[in-house]
Amino acid sequence: MIIGYVNANYEAVIRLAVGNDTGQRLVIDAVIDTGFSGFVSLPSEIIEQLELPWSYRDRGTLGDGSEVIFDIYLKMLD
Repeated sequence: MIIGYVNANYEAVIRLAVGNDTGQRLVIDAVIDTGFSGFVSLPSEIIEQLELPWSYRDRGTLGDGSEVIFDIYLKMLD
């Protein structure tokens, strides 16, 4: 069972461990996205701290229908 909480902005939040291939791990609070597509969005500070490898850029559609370009950094789940 996953246990979380609702924050002051009425967002559902869970604790999530993220890491890199060298074994470095960080525990972060993650807002659950009801449109989850199999990808996790991380702040650039965490990507830099974990030294995740950049892979490519891709287009994504936001909730308001606008399109943006995202940098994709890969870390496959173990």
